[in-house]
Amino acid sequence: MRKISWYFHKVFDKQVEVKDELITWLTYANAGMMHSGNVHCFEYAMKNLPTDDPVIEIGSFCGLSANVTGHFLKKYNRKNKIITSDKWEMENADTEYIGNSKIRFSDYCDFVKESFKRNVKFFNESNIPYAIEVYSDDFFSLWEKKKEVSDVFGRTIQLGGGICFAYIDGNHTYEFAKRDFLNTDKYLVKGGFIFFDDTNFESPYSCAKLMKEIKRNPSYELVMKNPNYLFRKKQ
Repeated sequence: MRKISWYFHKVFDKQVEVKDELITWLTYANAGMMHSGNVHCFEYAMKNLPTDDPVIEIGSFCGLSANVTGHFLKKYNRKNKIITSDKWEMENADTEYIGNSKIRFSDYCDFVKESFKRNVKFFNESNIPYAIEVYSDDFFSLWEKKKEVSDVFGRTIQLGGGICFAYIDGNHTYEFAKRDFLNTDKYLVKGGFIFFDDTNFESPYSCAKLMKEIKRNPSYELVMKNPNYLFRKKQ
């Protein structure tokens, strides 16, 4: 982990890391693959949300990023609902067993889903995310139709309307990430944020290519790269 060395928004060659006791203990207990630099991006966005519209997350795994989001919403007295989308199906789900073990990938996926539920209920009790168990394309279709849906906790919520923050961490291919961006853009309010995981220059994923396109998009401004990309929709 690199130490904090310097800070100024829109200077992207130095990584800013946040010292926060709850985040420290959260990352000890809550499994996840989140880059440490993402924490600063989440905090900046939650602190500067333009509206009380929902924040959404595409890809949830064990709930680490949702809990980080919820922590900073609470810290800055924001009332935004958190709505997540994840099918909890891994790319190796067609393989019956994990390596030489007797653990089935299908059981592993169920374990991850149950871990998500347990983690968000424990760490984010006052704002438990509405977790919709669908792929992102289906999620945005439901959003467009303003459907009332049930989440993994058995609660109902009506989707649709504005979005003020989106975390894109689902399928990391260029094609899927671009669809997630275009679908989010339809509903992202002016001044709202969109944040992409695994998009730094060292990323092996093709979704990193999308960042060059969004940087050229006149409707968006780059807020920071730390080392993943946080954009704001212009007013």
